[in-house]
Amino acid sequence: MTFATQITLFRILLIPVFIGCLLYYNESSKAGEVVDAYRLAAVIVFLVASISDAIDGYVARSFKQKSQLGAVLDPLADKALLLSAIITLSFVEVEGLGKLPLWFLILVLSRDVILIGGFICLHLFTRHATVRPHWSGKASTFLQMTAVSIILLKLKSLPLDWVVAAAAFCTVISLVTYVVQGIRSSQESGCAQT
Repeated sequence: MTFATQITLFRILLIPVFIGCLLYYNESSKAGEVVDAYRLAAVIVFLVASISDAIDGYVARSFKQKSQLGAVLDPLADKALLLSAIITLSFVEVEGLGKLPLWFLILVLSRDVILIGGFICLHLFTRHATVRPHWSGKASTFLQMTAVSIILLKLKSLPLDWVVAAAAFCTVISLVTYVVQGIRSSQESGCAQT
């Protein structure tokens, strides 16, 4: 196992620590004694995990440590970190900012389930599943990350509602775009009727 893959695994192991910090923060808030140290610990863990993403990519490229396992684990770790933050912050209320709306969680999860299911079907039936990155996918990830950061860092000066709305819009656009790509790919492979 390469060092780059070990860093990716470390990032995956940080996810339950991040969730635990937020849950302890939530419990302290419910008890009437907000222990902000738990939120700050969650911020630090989230930051370390995010930085480790850049580090493992750099190590893999610079030291020729790209591997098939790393190619699968790296995007999985990224998605798991962001989804765990969105899921947790949909139920954990941060003092002064609230939490992410439940509809947003449902939208993000639905998009990912549909896309993963579609990708698996394409791969099973066509043996050729390629997804070309689209600006809407990158924008939705960036805006989802921004919404999470606003809550974690208590950035009250930034409009959380607007960021969530923009993230939701880009999430829907990316879902439609990738579904259309998938349909075209299956038609080109002769697996669907035109």
